[in-house]
Amino acid sequence: MADDLLMSERPHLSVVIPAYREERRLQASLPVIRQYLESCNYSWEVVLVDDGSPDRTSDVARDLLAGAPHQILRNEPNAGKGASIRRGMLASQGNLALFTDADLSTPIEDIERLLPAIEAGADVAFGSRAVAGSELSVRQPLAREMSGRVFNLAVRLLVIRGVCDTQCGFKLFTRRAADFLFPLQTMAGFAFDVELLGIAQAAGLRIQEVGVRWENSPGTRVSLAAGMKAFTDLVRVRRRIRQLRREGALGGLAAARTQDHA
Repeated sequence: MADDLLMSERPHLSVVIPAYREERRLQASLPVIRQYLESCNYSWEVVLVDDGSPDRTSDVARDLLAGAPHQILRNEPNAGKGASIRRGMLASQGNLALFTDADLSTPIEDIERLLPAIEAGADVAFGSRAVAGSELSVRQPLAREMSGRVFNLAVRLLVIRGVCDTQCGFKLFTRRAADFLFPLQTMAGFAFDVELLGIAQAAGLRIQEVGVRWENSPGTRVSLAAGMKAFTDLVRVRRRIRQLRREGALGGLAAARTQDHA
């Protein structure tokens, strides 16, 4: 189900938020997001994807976004974070599309750190906790931080060159890049970020890693099983990219982009 947008023209920015059992967090984060967007001098929409929550996530979002341009989508049954973001990004209408976590681990204002990269020609600008300019006010538990470093090392070895942090949930796409990448996405779990950035790099798109602020959110957990699956999914992503290359599915957008900037 989707609520109708309260605008007739394409917005400049879409903010896509995946949410599962987030009725409490949304009461804190959605007013902050809305207040910030209302202060901007461009048009916008919020696209919230409720991933089959058993609580009042959709109702809370609908109440807090009343009178604002928005869509509320609901998965039945639960489909996973990657699948929720894919659905939200494909439903979004903005010339630019950002996805961000419901807990605002990265402040919504940090889109202002990503926009200059897009304006300079990047197709995808993504937040990072591991490059110059990043600020970590509350860090993850040591075990999770170390596993994240090992995961990102595996990412660099197997899939994506020259990237330090693929897993920060704060990524901005041009419309053309979003419309190209998200139909190709197959991962529904935590490796979806790697798949998207890996496909983008393999297709010759410009991806730019940008340091952002980040605060670990209490109560956010990744199970051991999910963590192990993320590592095995890297092999699947590598195979997926090779398959897309063989099928000739990666060349069109980069060629069009080159013509645009000729």
